[in-house]
Amino acid sequence: MLIRTSADLGAVIRDRRRQLKLDQAAFAKRIGVSRQWVIEIERGHPRAELGLVLRALDTLNIRVDVDADRSARRRTHSAVDIDAIVDKAKKAMP
Repeated sequence: MLIRTSADLGAVIRDRRRQLKLDQAAFAKRIGVSRQWVIEIERGHPRAELGLVLRALDTLNIRVDVDADRSARRRTHSAVDIDAIVDKAKKAMP
């Protein structure tokens, strides 16, 4: 799954926690945080401590895979020339 926002990550954590039939209090205890922290991360709180987030993911057996090559390829795409596209479309019209 591609995670783009803290809300996406929170949803993944919440869904996996529920799959494992863990309530928020039990999950919080395993991580070593408060239930309020779990509530906030599941709601997509954007300023959670990275170490705690990684511990939460590990507790849920969620693997984190960073694909730097994919990101680099995405950034190297050339800019789109909208004028050229419009001109080509106009020429193709009868």
